[in-house]
Amino acid sequence: MTTMIADVGHRSQETGVAEIGDFRGRLISADQADYDTTRAVWNGAIDRRPRLIARCIGTSDVIAAVRFARGHDLEIAIRGGGHNVAGTAVCDDGIVVDLSAMRGVRVDPANRRAWVQGGALWGDVDHETQAYGLATTGGIVSHTGVAGLTLGGGVGWLMRKHGLTVDNLVAVDLVTADGELLRASEDEHPDLFWALRGGGGNFGVVTSFEFRLHAVGPTVLAGPILWDANDAGDVLRFYRDFVRDAPCELGTVVRFGTAPPLPVIPEELHWRPMMIVGSCYAGPIEDGEKTLRPLRAFRSPLLDLVGPKPYAVFQSALDSTVVHGWNYYWKSTHLPELRDDLIDVIAGHAFSASSPRSYVAMFHLKGAVSRVAEGETAFGNRQASHAITLDAVWRPGEDYGDRDTAWTKRFFAALGHFREGVYVNFLGGDEDPDRVREAYGDSVYDRLVDVKTTYDPDNVFHHNQNIRPV
Repeated sequence: MTTMIADVGHRSQETGVAEIGDFRGRLISADQADYDTTRAVWNGAIDRRPRLIARCIGTSDVIAAVRFARGHDLEIAIRGGGHNVAGTAVCDDGIVVDLSAMRGVRVDPANRRAWVQGGALWGDVDHETQAYGLATTGGIVSHTGVAGLTLGGGVGWLMRKHGLTVDNLVAVDLVTADGELLRASEDEHPDLFWALRGGGGNFGVVTSFEFRLHAVGPTVLAGPILWDANDAGDVLRFYRDFVRDAPCELGTVVRFGTAPPLPVIPEELHWRPMMIVGSCYAGPIEDGEKTLRPLRAFRSPLLDLVGPKPYAVFQSALDSTVVHGWNYYWKSTHLPELRDDLIDVIAGHAFSASSPRSYVAMFHLKGAVSRVAEGETAFGNRQASHAITLDAVWRPGEDYGDRDTAWTKRFFAALGHFREGVYVNFLGGDEDPDRVREAYGDSVYDRLVDVKTTYDPDNVFHHNQNIRPV
């Protein structure tokens, strides 16, 4: 390690670690005991070795780390929650600007605003905002990072009622490729603010987000309904008709795979192939019960766990099914309304994985998502009905990887002519570069290129789903 970092700054004689001027956080290199745990990200299939990890404790640290990296011609990766399947939060032989210690959340309940640091997780946000019965659209797993999910768009249980996460973003503080601190909003650097609402981590390091909040909970009607896999085709056809006219308060996610061994699921159902419809009703519980009654009565579900529960608890219900350190490989696309021939493709492929942990997740969009005009933010494909992600999952040491990676590719190919773009946060690490353009559409992508060329002409921030400057 001495020879590796001798050229990136002087080393402290006491610790032997490279130093960065004005940096008050912690610098971690390969000769330190916790280097391997610190460089690990959520996807255990990612194994990259950065030259230095700069664990920041404030915005000044981020500025210092970016300037240091630029001054020494180092690759830069940005880590918020480290949850992206592509593993872009860590790089080989460069510097990781690590915000994971910056998890502060401040709530103004009177004005329904929250200020969130760039390393916070969605569980941090929900914990603080739900103290006031408030929330904004976040992910469906509480250990997802706020920064990555937001900058890519932000799908979650509340999006049909309250819009995507980016639709609730008011302003950000951002460190540019030149190490300068900017505030971006509708009034300040509006071109940059537009690009940040869906354009990913291409434009800088966001150290703080300001969100608009809404009255949600603290108790909501939510939970999954489980049917046997053999009924998936019929249930999907009913579900298609059911959600077509469902109120925007109802958010649903369909999961195809085996029933996870959660305490709330009877042991005799564990690992049994299931179609599961998860739901969350962002409105009065009695209205939610009336809305969900037809779905809950269809085809005698094997298990119905819908009921009143704390919103923050429901937000973390899936955490143990997507564990840090497991191996993940995804393929994804947006889909139109579920025609019969599309349903046949989904039902015909969804249960063919080898690993009991692999699954398919399908998010119902529309509602407030589609009411925002295309191009108003950088998030693309707003008129799609569903986003589907085909997720191969296997634990370290298991031999399912090749088989289930092949399964996702076969399934994805079978969806070919139904595809309508893709959610950029669901893109993996081995995608065709054209898929980034597919996530936005030509006009939005070209405008993103213009903003990228203005704020990062050297493509310093390219460890992401990259938008190349001119």
